[in-house]
Amino acid sequence: MDGTRSATRELLRGNVLWLSLVSLLNDAASEMIYPLLPAFVVQLGAGPAFLGLIEGVAEATASLTKLAGGWISDRVGKRKALAVWGYAIAAFARPFVAVALAAWQVLIVRFADRVGKGVRTAPRDALLAESVAPARRGAAFGIHRAADHAGAVIGPLLATALVLLLPGRLRLVFALAALPGLLAVALLVWRVRESATVGGASPRPVGPAAAATDGRALPRLGIRGLGPTFRRYLAVVVIFTLGNASDAFLLLRAQQLGVAVALLPILWAAFHVSKMVWNVVGGGLADRAGPRAAIVGGWLVYAATYAAFAFATTAWQAWALFLVYGVFFGLTEAPEKLLVVRLAPADARGTAFGAYHFSVGLAALPASLLFGEIWQHAGPEAAFLTGAGLAVAAALALPLLVRDRVATGPG
Repeated sequence: MDGTRSATRELLRGNVLWLSLVSLLNDAASEMIYPLLPAFVVQLGAGPAFLGLIEGVAEATASLTKLAGGWISDRVGKRKALAVWGYAIAAFARPFVAVALAAWQVLIVRFADRVGKGVRTAPRDALLAESVAPARRGAAFGIHRAADHAGAVIGPLLATALVLLLPGRLRLVFALAALPGLLAVALLVWRVRESATVGGASPRPVGPAAAATDGRALPRLGIRGLGPTFRRYLAVVVIFTLGNASDAFLLLRAQQLGVAVALLPILWAAFHVSKMVWNVVGGGLADRAGPRAAIVGGWLVYAATYAAFAFATTAWQAWALFLVYGVFFGLTEAPEKLLVVRLAPADARGTAFGAYHFSVGLAALPASLLFGEIWQHAGPEAAFLTGAGLAVAAALALPLLVRDRVATGPG
């Protein structure tokens, strides 16, 4: 136990610490808005199908820019600079939902917000992976995701306090979300280093200068050069993602089961406490037992939770299921990223993260559209059971198609 605590303290410094705090602040800003957004969209006159369109377009937009952002970070070797741009775009765009008068305007704001997310995600993940020793990368991703979810606890609590103090003034809550977002950008500029040192060694060079000195070809945009095992991994992730609609539908389902609108941010905060705790567990588990086993377990938890949402009838069941749902995130978020690092060539790590996030986000558009349409025409039970079935299919396919570790070169 003491060794585990010592190793965790060792990670909580340098880029791991500061990138984690940046994500905490950014998510606090985002989650001041997100749990209230489904109810706000309904107030503007839209239904589940349009909510699915908003979330699907948002995630598809993020996925397209993630692929480009990761490749550019490999190409020019400027991971921090791209991360700064991405966080800044989101921080400035997100609060404009406060002045939206129609649902299509919310769609535009979400589009801009997700452009920022897409630009920053792959470079940030690659920088995080390169900031720690290979044996501790799962734990580093777990800590980072835990901090991210801690922000997602703080944000809804702030939103709830403001809604209770200022009843009905959702737009003011949305406007105030600008403050932690801008603080995140400032912290990123001030504290995070462009490159990191692991174990006293010089950081691995990236970009054109590195390629020029060792004769490597510059990375190409796409997944062909990432290897067949990595491509099979992406295919299985896409199968799962087709059944993984936006969590906005879970908030809508909770409201349908009797959770009051004023309590939705509290429910969302409790959900993220569960995600925060389980991410630390999942990251360490992936380092010890391998990421593949953790991912399969997480997907099966997802399937069981979605099936339970299909048959839930009361508000307390919604609360319980949100807490169990956090286990799925803990068992998959850090392990999925660790598997990307293990399967991808070291000199194309940014491109690999971009391809991973691109695949997830691209599948999110039809996933949310399909879920919304099934809900609207066949009911929430059919929508949730469809998602559960696809999760089981992915859990069966992963160990058959993807080896737990392949050679990735140095670093």
